[in-house]
Amino acid sequence: MSGLSRRLAVVVLTHNRAAELRRTLGQLRALPEQPRIIVVDNGSSDGTAGMVRRHFPEVELVAIPCNMGAAARNAGARRAGTPYVAFCDDDTWWEQGALSTAVDLLDRYPQVAVLSARVLVAEEGREDPTCALMAESPLPSDQLPGPALLGFLAGACVMRRQPFLDAGGYEPNFFIGGEEALLTLDLAAAGWSVVYAPQLTVYHHPSPVRDNRRREHLLVRNAFWVAWMRLPVAHAWRDTLRICRASRPRVLGAAMLAALRGVPWVVRRRRILPENVLLLYRMLRD
Repeated sequence: MSGLSRRLAVVVLTHNRAAELRRTLGQLRALPEQPRIIVVDNGSSDGTAGMVRRHFPEVELVAIPCNMGAAARNAGARRAGTPYVAFCDDDTWWEQGALSTAVDLLDRYPQVAVLSARVLVAEEGREDPTCALMAESPLPSDQLPGPALLGFLAGACVMRRQPFLDAGGYEPNFFIGGEEALLTLDLAAAGWSVVYAPQLTVYHHPSPVRDNRRREHLLVRNAFWVAWMRLPVAHAWRDTLRICRASRPRVLGAAMLAALRGVPWVVRRRRILPENVLLLYRMLRD
């Protein structure tokens, strides 16, 4: 086992993308850091588990019997047992040297819980537009290794494992789509920082196997839920109106109905953010 593997494990989330996963695992296995790799197979029915066992016997496989969405990453983090966990998906992988740099940064900055990496998309290596938004974050970033954030890219980040688990990981009811938002706010409420670290690079070759319409619907629904789970009433109404204005009409109606069906659960989980986090949240919204 390499020195890095004792400090960090890479958790790869997959669902019915055996071919893409095989490419990603090949890239990760070729890294000189020789990271420990954990695949969370999220209820796949395309032979993914068998492919991993045949071609990558050194990879640890966590087989989830049904598709849990983003929350399946929680099982990978629990399995890791390492201080740090790097996350990627079956269509993303880490650049050589990035994981060692991430460990060094987290060692040097004990207040940081999450490092969100720079993402290069497709063969031409163009930068994901989200990276520019993260780089321009207006939040105070003194004594941090990069711009402070209230969000990150779930498939391209490195975390401290224990704060992630203490915050509950990803909420299962969100399934997928904006699942980072609630986790980020809860980490900030617990006193942790989330940082954009362009020193770290992840490559993303977007899979054609995706349901973009459903994901858009879930993004809107989950945004409503985050607002009413963590914001004071006046702010939650303001965010609700903002989400409505930003959403396409054919998506908005169904998303609002789905959000309303979750009201009893949202009320039970409602916990208002501390004032210092609300101040940062308002700074971003303004």
